[in-house]
Amino acid sequence: MKNYNSLLKEIMETGIDRDGRNGKTRGLFTKQLRFKMADGFPATTTKELAFWAVADELLWFMSGSNDNKILERLGCKIWTANANADYWKPKAKFEGDLGRVYGVQWRDWRKPDGGKVDQLKDVIERIKKDPNDRRLIVTAWNPGELQEMALPPCHMMFQFYVANGKLSIHMFQRSCDMFLGVPFNIASYALLLHIVAQMTGLIPDELILTLGDVHIYHDHFDAVAEQLKREPMPLPQLWLNPEIKTLEDININKLKVPSDIFKYVKLQNYQHHPPIKAKMAV
Repeated sequence: MKNYNSLLKEIMETGIDRDGRNGKTRGLFTKQLRFKMADGFPATTTKELAFWAVADELLWFMSGSNDNKILERLGCKIWTANANADYWKPKAKFEGDLGRVYGVQWRDWRKPDGGKVDQLKDVIERIKKDPNDRRLIVTAWNPGELQEMALPPCHMMFQFYVANGKLSIHMFQRSCDMFLGVPFNIASYALLLHIVAQMTGLIPDELILTLGDVHIYHDHFDAVAEQLKREPMPLPQLWLNPEIKTLEDININKLKVPSDIFKYVKLQNYQHHPPIKAKMAV
């Protein structure tokens, strides 16, 4: 994770200050981070990562859900502020509704003829049948439905690549909260890579993130300064339930308490510095 910390430092030292929709930021435009899974699972070690929340959110995405109450039942409240935002509540169809957000687009993309596309399921099957396909893509950026989302997607699309029996994933993210959001995004897409690799009988290889507007909120400057003082530790390893072979083997609706997520995934040998709290900009 030294590359992540280096990018934080670069933004603090050379970034441009701008006024944004939800606060003043310091940022740069378009940076890339790469992580080899053979080096360990890319969880931040200079502060504690709430991996259980990362896993909750990803499996929720993969299920195709838009119901924040499922996440809250598992103790994960990272979407609660968006669900309760004044601009969104009049549009919500039920309590906890987040609209046509990530997982809905991944699993239930609407076609012009009234049909639907399960992008995630389709791409997994195509990896198995034609690993050399250059169209192994899932997108959440649906211009026709942005107004039907509590939050337009920040991590907009991802593409898989297969070579020599190894699976890699490249994700593009338009808006990148480098202190709070990006560590989640790194871990989330690394976890997605591991899960899809297991489902397709491949070895998880590399995670590549292309980050568009990379920024640090001014409110987070002190937290970032504290993080940059800390020495990184060795990366942990991921345990993934070997029984997960298909999307149907993951059922987030059966999880009742926060610890249930560890039936599916957990980090092993995770050494880290203490957490650093900061307020999420909504």
